[in-house]
Amino acid sequence: MAFSPLVDELVESLRCLPGVGQKTAQRMAFHLLEKGRAGGERLAGALADAMAGVRRCDTCQNFSDTPVCGLCQNPERNTGMVCVVESPSDLLAIEQAGDYRGSYFVLMGHLSPIDGVGPGDIGIDRLLRRVRDEGITELILATNPTVEGEATAHYIADRLDSPNASHRVLITRLAHGIPVGGELGYVDGFTLTHAFRGRKPLAE
Repeated sequence: MAFSPLVDELVESLRCLPGVGQKTAQRMAFHLLEKGRAGGERLAGALADAMAGVRRCDTCQNFSDTPVCGLCQNPERNTGMVCVVESPSDLLAIEQAGDYRGSYFVLMGHLSPIDGVGPGDIGIDRLLRRVRDEGITELILATNPTVEGEATAHYIADRLDSPNASHRVLITRLAHGIPVGGELGYVDGFTLTHAFRGRKPLAE
């Protein structure tokens, strides 16, 4: 059964959200139209403002309302240390942990030749220029522990370790291993392998 063109367009528009299928989109649309008109108008305004006003930070590529985001402008951050992540949600997770006080670079993706995503599409050359121009002392590769994430991390490391590199920088990788509170019997082989490779002496 088809509804009016406006309702159908609303449903189809909601389906662009991740994990939202036809039924979920219909429930969302009906809720907004039946009980949430004020919320729907606020949502429409926020979406219009965000689509028009949110850009990429000139320094770290994260989402920002201004040319340089608040994190990059913060004088209390360690600008000599840069953590490379794949997405803004990864950056947010690290910030919520509360321990890291350095800077960031958000790739907005990972290398994926199958999908046609190359180094230029995720700003790797821009990252390398930043390392060179700003005299970065440590680059933390915090890409996800997936095949694509590992390939992206190795590509960046290889570019910085090349004999032609004009600036030497300490390259580190986030440790991968058994989660706190986890049991070995429930840990997959890939995680166990990384845990063994990353083992270290027990602190006294």
